[in-house]
Amino acid sequence: MMECEGIAGIERFSSPGKGRGLRVTRAYEVGELLFSCPAYSYVLSVNERGFICEQCFTRSEWFLPKCGKCKKAFYCNVNCQKKNWPMHKLECHAMCVYGENWCPSETVRLVARIIARLRHQRERSPSEKLLLLKDMEAHMEDMDNEKKEMTEAHIAGLHHFYSKHLDFPDHHALLTLLSQVHCNGFTVEDEELSSLGLAIFPDIALLNHSCCPNVIVTYRGIHAEVRAVQKISQGQEIYTSYIDLLYPTEDRIEKLRDIYYFSCDCKECTTKSMDMKKMNVRKLSDEISQKEIRDMVFYARKAMEDFRKAKLEKSPAELLEMCELSIDKMSTVFDDANIYILHMMYQAMGICLFMENYDGAVRYGEKIMKPYTVLYPAYSLNIASMYLKMGRLYMALDRKSTGISALQKALAIMEVVHGRDHTYVTELKQEIRGE
Repeated sequence: MMECEGIAGIERFSSPGKGRGLRVTRAYEVGELLFSCPAYSYVLSVNERGFICEQCFTRSEWFLPKCGKCKKAFYCNVNCQKKNWPMHKLECHAMCVYGENWCPSETVRLVARIIARLRHQRERSPSEKLLLLKDMEAHMEDMDNEKKEMTEAHIAGLHHFYSKHLDFPDHHALLTLLSQVHCNGFTVEDEELSSLGLAIFPDIALLNHSCCPNVIVTYRGIHAEVRAVQKISQGQEIYTSYIDLLYPTEDRIEKLRDIYYFSCDCKECTTKSMDMKKMNVRKLSDEISQKEIRDMVFYARKAMEDFRKAKLEKSPAELLEMCELSIDKMSTVFDDANIYILHMMYQAMGICLFMENYDGAVRYGEKIMKPYTVLYPAYSLNIASMYLKMGRLYMALDRKSTGISALQKALAIMEVVHGRDHTYVTELKQEIRGE
């Protein structure tokens, strides 16, 4: 193995109470790039095929040329196709053989690619300047039975779809690798927060979590970029957020325990300063009791979980009805700016967009927009993506000046979180100019 070459301006250290972490060796300003990390391994989501290159994740407005054999993988050019072949060959023949029955999960596809890469890797990769893939946290001892069953199902999927092209390590090594991917995998997202695929970035995995993050991770093709969203002084630890920050402290802590096996003790989790705003209750002549609020929170959490499961089997019209019914019920206790109502409105907006009901989508979007700007940090991808969606909706509905205003607000955030020279920023400027 090569010696660890490090990253300029960044060092690995032991973070008190958190294990490994990263800190800066010089000061950084808001919007400044701390470092970039290429994906160790990655996979494009099946739903995105056709308009995004499998190799470099570049987006094209035109249909891309495809693999002549399986006709399922698309590329910018022959060069990208050749570079991608060592990974694509794991799937190409199988997709032809299985046809419609070829259905490994994204996790299984990613793990197959990691195994293929590990087999041929002789030295430290550019994704492992500070942490080797094999040294990522696995938390196997913390997994509950449900997670163990899911991991075993992934292993079965690996054997079923990839056994002809891969020599697998032993069962324990597979369990470890899947657990590592579960804790450290990244969903690569575009500027509207649509999922493009899954990837693993060992160096980025060293970042610890805070609900008041001072950096944000965004993507440029198959590279993850870490940018400052607060001023960072020399010697300070850098923190990103592992989860959606919209939700109140109790929900965030539960999610972090469930997925990442730790409790957060950041300033926001200790003070719960935003919880009152997030849990806005209606102002009625008769005060709403604490029991009514607790009961409604219980109902809201169950409604969110029911909706998540229903997405797999119900039609868009049925899903929209579910959202509307739960919003109506919650509105008897919660204010429209309560995060549980906002959550269901956001789902409803997504369904309206899918059904091309743009008036409905705008109606929900307008109710969401203002609370989002209050409840999320200033440089938030969630706010930027909402301004983008709203701007594009207004433009589609011929409300040009309102649309441009929303797109400009998105641009102001995106120049900080993605960088001024990012394709998303350049494309958005063209969109605003009407090019």
